[in-house]
Amino acid sequence: MQSTIHIPTTNPPFNSYTQWQKHNKFFSLIPINQNPCFQTLSNPPKSLKTSFQFDFEDEKIRKEFNPTSPTLLPVVIRQSDGVSRYVWDGSDLKLVSVDGKTVCFGGFEDLGDGFRRLFRRCSLGVRNFLFPREISENYFEYVKWKFLHRVFSSALQVLATQAMFRAIGIGYARSLPSAAALNWVLKDGLGRLSRCIYTASLASAFDTNLKRVRFSTSVVFSLSIGVELMTPAFPQYFLLLASIANIAKQISLACYLATGTAVHRSFAVADNLGEVSAKAQIQTVCFDNLGLMLAAALNVMLKNNQRLQACLPFVVYPIFTAIDLYGIYQSLKHVHLQTLTKDRLEMIIDTWIQFRYVPSPAEVSKQEGINFIPSKGRLKWPIRIGGLNPKCQIPNTSMMAMQSLCRDDFYFVCTEVCFHGIERTEGILLCLREGASTTDIIMGVLQACYIRERLLCKTGILEDGDGLNQEWLKLAKACKRSAREDMELLNEKMVELGWACKNILLSTDEQTRFSFIDD
Repeated sequence: MQSTIHIPTTNPPFNSYTQWQKHNKFFSLIPINQNPCFQTLSNPPKSLKTSFQFDFEDEKIRKEFNPTSPTLLPVVIRQSDGVSRYVWDGSDLKLVSVDGKTVCFGGFEDLGDGFRRLFRRCSLGVRNFLFPREISENYFEYVKWKFLHRVFSSALQVLATQAMFRAIGIGYARSLPSAAALNWVLKDGLGRLSRCIYTASLASAFDTNLKRVRFSTSVVFSLSIGVELMTPAFPQYFLLLASIANIAKQISLACYLATGTAVHRSFAVADNLGEVSAKAQIQTVCFDNLGLMLAAALNVMLKNNQRLQACLPFVVYPIFTAIDLYGIYQSLKHVHLQTLTKDRLEMIIDTWIQFRYVPSPAEVSKQEGINFIPSKGRLKWPIRIGGLNPKCQIPNTSMMAMQSLCRDDFYFVCTEVCFHGIERTEGILLCLREGASTTDIIMGVLQACYIRERLLCKTGILEDGDGLNQEWLKLAKACKRSAREDMELLNEKMVELGWACKNILLSTDEQTRFSFIDD
C-alpha cells in the first residue's frame, strides 16, 4: 500500500542562516537590548575588545541561566505523608521534602537518617488515622483526657464482667437455664425502657446543660460498675443487682449518644462533622482495647493467686474510677460550645455591659465550668425566661408591663418574687411572645441585664412607695433604649467570634410563650 505523506509548503527553504540560529538558540532567547554582549558593543570602551573578552561574557550569561545552587520556589505542597517544596536546580523541577526548617540537598534523595524518616512516617500515619485533618486548637487536649477516661473505664468494665460471671457460677450454676427469660426481662428490658424514659424527660437538657448532664451520667455509669462488682458478694441477688446496673448504664449511654453530636460539632471548624465523628469512633475502639489489655495484664499477674484475683476489682475500683471521672471532667473543660443558651448569653451580655467586650467561646466555657451542682440564688436579681408563676407573689410591675404591651412588642420584662422555704428571692422575669425571633430574645436578655445592673448600683430604687410604678417605667424604658443602641454592634461582635447567633437553645420551661390579644 502506498502511504500519503503531506509535506507542508509553508516551510522556509534551507539556508545556513537558519541553521546558525538553531545552533545559537541560546542567544536568540535574549532580547538585544538586554543582552550584555550587545550592550557592551553599543557602548564600546576606548580600547578595542578582544575575542577573549567576548568568551568571558558568553560564560557569564550561561552561569546566570544555569545556577550552581538550587533555587527554592515559593510553592509548598502539604500531603498526608509530609510537607514538600518545589526546587529548581537549573535544569529540572523537583519536589523536595521539607523537615519543617530546612530542605535537604543531597542529590535530592538523602532525606536524613532512616530511623528518623521511619519515625516521621509512623507518627504521621498515627496522626492521620486517629485525628481529623482540620480541627480546633483544643481538640488534642480533649483527646488526651478522653484517652485517660476510656482506658480506665474499659478496664473497669472488663473486671465488672468477670465479677458477674463469677457470681453466676456461684449462685446460679443449677438454675441458670430457667432464669434466662427473667434475666432478659429484668436486665435488658427494664434497662431499655429506662433509657427511653430518661431520654424523653431530658430532651432539651441535652442542649442547655450538656456538660452537667454528661458528667452526672458518667458518675452514674461509674456507680453501675460498682454495683456489678458487688454481685459475687451477693449471688442470690444477682438479677436485681445486674438489672439496676444495666438501667444506670443505659441511661449513661443515652446521654453519651445524645450529646456526642454537639461535642463533635464544637471541634469541626471546617464543617467536617462526619470526619470528626468517624475519628471519635476510631479513638474509642483503640482506647477501649488498651483498657482491655490493661485488665488482662492485671489478671495474668495474679493468675496464680485466686484470692488476690477475687479482691482485685475492689482494690482497683476506687483508683480507676477516680482517674476515669477526672479524665471526663478535664475533657469537658476543653469542649468549647459555640451554641447560645440563656446562661451563656447572660455571661456574654454581662461582660459586654461591664467592659464593652464580647468573650470568646473558650472564655465562656472556662467561666461556665461543669456546674455539677448548680446553686440557685447565687446572684442578686437572677434572670429567668418563662411565664408568670401563679404560685409566686406577682408584683405590680408585672401588671404594668402587660398593660404597656403593643402589637410590635414580642417580649416584656418585669420583676417577680419567689419563696424558697422562708427565703424571699427577688428576680427579673423575661416573658416571650409567640413568634419571637432570636433578635427579640437577645434584646430581651440585654434589657434585663441592663435593669439588673442599675438595680444593683442603685439600691432601694424599687422599694415600696408611691413612686414605685413611675420609677419602674423610667428604668424599663431607659434600659430598652440602651439595648436597642447596643444590639447591632453586639450581634456583629458575637458573629465575628464564632457564636451561633441564629438560634437560642432554651429549656422546656424557658420555651413558654404568651399570645397577644388586641381587644
